[in-house]
Amino acid sequence: MASFPVIDMEKLSGCERPEMMHTMKDACENWGFFEVVNHGVAWELMDTIERLTKEHYRNVMESKFEEMVSRKGLEGVELEVKDLDWESSFSLRHLPLSNVMDVPDLAHEYRVAMKEFAGKLEKLAEYLLDLMCENLGVEKGFLKKAFCGSEGPSFGTKVANYPPCPKPELIRGLRAHTDAGGIILLFQDDKVSGLQLLKDGAWVDVPPLRHSIVINIGDQLEVVITNGKYKSVVHRVVAQKDGNRMSIASFYNPGSDALIYPAPVLVEKSKAYPQFVFEDYMKVYAKLKFEAKEPRFEAFK
Repeated sequence: MASFPVIDMEKLSGCERPEMMHTMKDACENWGFFEVVNHGVAWELMDTIERLTKEHYRNVMESKFEEMVSRKGLEGVELEVKDLDWESSFSLRHLPLSNVMDVPDLAHEYRVAMKEFAGKLEKLAEYLLDLMCENLGVEKGFLKKAFCGSEGPSFGTKVANYPPCPKPELIRGLRAHTDAGGIILLFQDDKVSGLQLLKDGAWVDVPPLRHSIVINIGDQLEVVITNGKYKSVVHRVVAQKDGNRMSIASFYNPGSDALIYPAPVLVEKSKAYPQFVFEDYMKVYAKLKFEAKEPRFEAFK
């Protein structure tokens, strides 16, 4: 199997741009995932976010997670757990309105750093969407415009920790699923692995690279614009016996009232995905997240 696609974004401004653009095109069409390095987000900021995230887990989240494990009796399970994830998480909203300053129990330094980090990732997401537009042969800004509802796109972050798990063969860190939204930017732990994607019927590890950001395609990019040319891919997190894995996933999604439909230039008469309002899709997704994505699309035909 080909090696996991990694794109050095500094090379996009030089003679190696065609090679990097081809790597991205192949990754979007055949992997649904790729990893970017030299992406413009300062390493110092990423190191600060990692430190503060791990401090927040130890100071606030760890005891709550241990209480949940004890309450549900997860230490002594003997059968596979199919309705629960070995995960401690909280969410932040950045667009259309930020709630970073309102979420309880966050240190002030953490709020300020996360707000700055989100701003950098928002710009990176829009840049990557324009690169995808270039590869697809549609005008620059097309994808961002497609994601704009009456208040613009939505953008939020899920901060998760996957603590050491006594029985990882029976409990997933996060069950297999595709992501509902547009483009996902993940800052993952570079020491504790666990993220896997399904490719050609086999689970493939997403390599943890220091200061990289993992990009993956959500359901909306499969439907919206690309009409299936780009694929949202099933992925999961495998719990580990040792180490606490950090995951900071930021989701650049359509606005809640955005009308989602394939770009006319990419529609084949024989195959066209349905159109729907993103908020309506999310209601279906909430019920079927851990099931196959096709019935979600079929529901709107």
